[in-house]
Amino acid sequence: MLEIILETIKVIILMIGVIMIYEARTIAKKIFSFGDQNEATLTLKIVGFIMSTIAGFLILI
Repeated sequence: MLEIILETIKVIILMIGVIMIYEARTIAKKIFSFGDQNEATLTLKIVGFIMSTIAGFLILI
């Protein structure tokens, strides 16, 4: 039972990371001012990539 819950959490983290990569520009427009959008977009994409990579690796283990 615990394994199923942990796998579900890993998949959710993976999905959040992919959504952060795909929707980074939209999220940055909603949260940050115009001057910070490009830096915020890059940061969101990097964080999303790292989250997706780590969660994907943990799913394989």
